[in-house]
Amino acid sequence: MADTMITVNHLQKNFHKTVKQKGLSGSVKALFRPKFETFEAVKDLTFDVPKGEILGFIGPNGAGKSTTIKMLTGILTPTSGFCQINGKIPQKDRKNYVKDIGVVFGQRTQLWWDLPLQETYGVLKEIYKVPDTSFDKRMAFLNEVLDLQDFIKDPVRTLSLGQRMRADIAASLLHSPKVLFLDEPTIGLDVAVKDNIRQAIQQINAEEQTTIILTTHDLNDIELLSDRIFMIDKGTAIFDGNVKTLKDTYGKEHTLNIELAESVKLDFVKFDKAVSVTQNDTTVSVKFDSSQITAPELISHALAHAPVKDVSVVGADIENIIRRFFRKEDLSNAETF
Repeated sequence: MADTMITVNHLQKNFHKTVKQKGLSGSVKALFRPKFETFEAVKDLTFDVPKGEILGFIGPNGAGKSTTIKMLTGILTPTSGFCQINGKIPQKDRKNYVKDIGVVFGQRTQLWWDLPLQETYGVLKEIYKVPDTSFDKRMAFLNEVLDLQDFIKDPVRTLSLGQRMRADIAASLLHSPKVLFLDEPTIGLDVAVKDNIRQAIQQINAEEQTTIILTTHDLNDIELLSDRIFMIDKGTAIFDGNVKTLKDTYGKEHTLNIELAESVKLDFVKFDKAVSVTQNDTTVSVKFDSSQITAPELISHALAHAPVKDVSVVGADIENIIRRFFRKEDLSNAETF
């Protein structure tokens, strides 16, 4: 069994907000006799992350992702429960703990805006007390993986979004952290740059066994990078498993698209409620539950009852599955987490 790098045990975070009545009198009452409501942002989360795993930590806006990450990085203190990263509790030994982590926020930078990138890394070297020999080796590795050489002497403010993201990832890895928190690492990037960033993340994870917590709304990042998905909604865990499990369990709805050679009525009555059919002239779309019926059965039926010109089967798409999950739609009568 792999060593556990991150342990989260019954983690809870509550916030108190003042309840104010309407009007001036309500404002006065709130000032002298305030009433409070408790909002549970994170509710009893428990999970482990083994060393070297890439965990896709996802959920809709307001689900509690950012609050959880802030507790894991030591910015917030839990109301109850605890988290432990590489044997350290972030809130109790933050000065030493931050040496074990790197953090990248896609919409915020940790780089000095007016300094050349090379000088920025020099400042970070002193902050993290990285020895000269280790720093030189580290920069050589990061330049190889992230291809920094072309812009390393440029001021940060002149970098493109893709260059800045690569520079930020390098900055977060300069001190060889055991855990890397990535928040929207490919936000706003074009397809080619996204692919380069993903390849760099995969290489760093593979070569250094860096444990990565990835939070993003780009579900292609999740599918291509994550070993495992941990999904939360309203502060509560609703799914914990890999992409294949998610698709097998919640992605049973497939679509068979049929193009007919001539306009004839094609019915699938014999399959009863296992299918939903939409026909527009020579184009037929058949949605079906793959746990009850197979595509070859439907195709055989179509070939026997109509002049079929072309067929294609569209499988479950992770983005659609998760969208339906969060909208609480029927997910093929699957059990919830």
